Parts: sequence; structure tokens; C-alpha cells
Amino acid sequence: MPRLLGRGTTNHENRVHLTPDSIFELNIWIVGTAKNFSYFIEKKIDRSGTLLIAGVDEVGRGPLAGPVLAAAVVFPPGLFLPGVTDSKRLNSKQRDFLFQLIKRKSVAVGLGLLGPREIDRLNILQASLSAMEQAVSQLNLKPDLVLVDGNRPLKQPFLQKCLIQGDLLSHSIGAASIIAKVVRDKLMESWHYRFPQYNFFDNKGYGTREHLAALRRYGPCPLHRLSFKGTVFGEFYTAG
Repeated sequence: MPRLLGRGTTNHENRVHLTPDSIFELNIWIVGTAKNFSYFIEKKIDRSGTLLIAGVDEVGRGPLAGPVLAAAVVFPPGLFLPGVTDSKRLNSKQRDFLFQLIKRKSVAVGLGLLGPREIDRLNILQASLSAMEQAVSQLNLKPDLVLVDGNRPLKQPFLQKCLIQGDLLSHSIGAASIIAKVVRDKLMESWHYRFPQYNFFDNKGYGTREHLAALRRYGPCPLHRLSFKGTVFGEFYTAG
């Protein structure tokens, strides 16, 4: 299993191996996205360029299996990276490239994770909020402001602002969505080798037709969220 990203650390197993052709393609894409960053909310909030602003986002609310995982990212004041946006708008090559860039250029990254049994116990909304709270608490500094993706504030005593579609409006939230997505995908890919019948390597725990067919045939494994519709058929349970 890949080691989760720690404070100021990176995992060599998650590093991207780029060919000259792929580097050229990424450079063309980066140049195309290097435009005016004035639409990011950080530019409006911090006109002086002196605040440490954290963005926090989560991934994995919808899958039938695996954890919900959140990331919080803080950049140096005034720093904006071309290409950073909602992770869902990027392909895997772009996400992997930006993952490494964000790790190098950020001043702090924190992660939070809640597994399937905690999701079943709390419900997915509360588990997602808890994962985001964990991610912020794992930062190795105290931000001046935390930008939270969505409309639910976190239960923590810091200045915060909720943003609907924050991963599009905020540079730091967009970066957090990329970190969270890449780390969670790597985890699901590693668990594929323990439970290959579900093909977690490709579906990342989402309810694809192939995944649902495997659930009907084999039943759920310990990674499945038993409170989610479609994970339990009869009395099956695959021990891990």
C-alpha cells in the first residue's frame, strides 16, 4: 500500500515518470492555462499578498468502496500555479504532474481519511466533514484563513469561508482536490491486488457495471460501504 502523504513529505512510489513526448504535451497545456489568475478568490481576499490561506477539499463521497479522503493545501502568499483547477476537469497525466508541482511549491499539505466502517457509522456527509477537519489539523502551520469546499462549515476554531464550487473558484481548494484525488486513486490501485475481483485499479471503488456484477457474484469485501445501496446482495461477505 502506498504510504500516505505526510507533512512536507512525498512518496517515491507516487512519482511520475514522464517521457520527452509527455513533457512536451504538458508544457503546451501549462502555457495554455497560464492566464490571468484574478478570478481566484484568494486574489480578492488577500490584495496585499500576505495571508496564509488554506484550501480544503475531499474526494470519494460517491464510491461504493474505499475511504473518503481530504486534503488541505497552503501556498506561499501570492503564488498561483498554472493548470490548477477542479481535479475532475483534469486527466490523470495532468493530475499527476500537478501533484508533484503542488508538493514542491506549497508550504504545507495535510491529509485526512475515514474508512468504510466510519462512513457507515457516521454517514458520508459527516465522514467527509470529519476528513476535512483532520486534513486541516494535520497542517504544520496555522493558516490565517481556511477556504472550505461546499456549504458546510467545519467544527474547528479557525477563521473559515465556505465556497460552493470552491475547487473552481479557489486556487488552494483546487490544489487540495488534486492532492486528495491522486492519493486516493493510488490507495485504491494498491488495494486492487488484494481484491482483484472488483477491479479497483480501474473503477477506484465507483459503481461501474463491472463492479456491480462482481458484487453480485462475490459479495462485498471489507473495503465496501455496507450502508450504500448496491453493496450487499444476500448474505455474502468476502473476508480480507
